[in-house]
Amino acid sequence: MKKILLVCSGGMSSAIVVKSIEKEALKAGMELEVKAIGTGQYEDEVRGGWDVVLVAPQVRHRMPVFEATAKELGIPIEVISPQGYSPMGGPKVLAQIKKML
Repeated sequence: MKKILLVCSGGMSSAIVVKSIEKEALKAGMELEVKAIGTGQYEDEVRGGWDVVLVAPQVRHRMPVFEATAKELGIPIEVISPQGYSPMGGPKVLAQIKKML
């Protein structure tokens, strides 16, 4: 089971993206736990043993802050492309996760 942390502005707009990723992972036979959080929860939550951190396009301006903590913890981190951050973006984001793992 791989743990994926998705950081967005409020943690709720990502619910559709999370479902899309989980659906694609199920099709691919991958066991993933995907959790969406808001930027304010990041510093505490990222220390919870995550394998990958994905950052939503709308908060990419905060990437240097997120990246510093992720690097300190040895967690790969990337911004999701705008095309991946959609209800139909599951395949694109899952491919990104596979590369990061």
